[in-house]
Amino acid sequence: MKIGILQTGRAADTLREKHGDFPDMMQDMLAGHGFDFQTYPVLDGIFPKDVRECDGWLLTGSRHSAYEKLPWIAQLEDFLRAAYAAEVPIVGICFGHQVLAQALGGKVEKFPMGWGVGPTTYDFADGRQEVMNAWHQDQIMVRPADATVVAANAFCVNAALAYGTRAISFQAHPEFTGAFTRDLLELRRDLLEPAVLSAARAACDRLKPSDKIADRIVMFFQHSAKVDTKSG
Repeated sequence: MKIGILQTGRAADTLREKHGDFPDMMQDMLAGHGFDFQTYPVLDGIFPKDVRECDGWLLTGSRHSAYEKLPWIAQLEDFLRAAYAAEVPIVGICFGHQVLAQALGGKVEKFPMGWGVGPTTYDFADGRQEVMNAWHQDQIMVRPADATVVAANAFCVNAALAYGTRAISFQAHPEFTGAFTRDLLELRRDLLEPAVLSAARAACDRLKPSDKIADRIVMFFQHSAKVDTKSG
């Protein structure tokens, strides 16, 4: 099964040298399940030729906001709407979670309560709790009509959304390690309130990539993909 990674952002140079870039983390998270990967740096205007070029699409995080008036974001929304209509499965992470919702009729805004950062507990609709790294100031404030909430907490009411068998998305980063998060906190510490920074630092030791969320993503791709969408 071929998964196309739609790269919407890059890790900072110092972080990329040490930890790899966002597509690398995605591949590491989903390794061992027979997937082949191809990365498309859509932030550079490089897009797949067709929504069926891969069996599924995986959207990365980004430093950009979904509502920025950038040509590649508008093009990405068009691509996502086409992939969604063609029922090629989509998974979105952080910015990917937000831009997918925006493309499908939702609304993304800067959250008035500020930043969510560091290991954070989310309540899933099946009764489970999962800890993932949060790193965002924007949130989905209005869900698309097709979206169902599958995870939330008091700070983020649309923390994970499902769109039937067509798409799932997560506000937090199941792919981030504690080491990457700690280095990211130090690099971007000037953005954060001291109390928020201190709490996030203290929790980093218990953070690791979420195997259970990875399993959810793997099962979603395997159960949702149509065999005839594969092109190579």
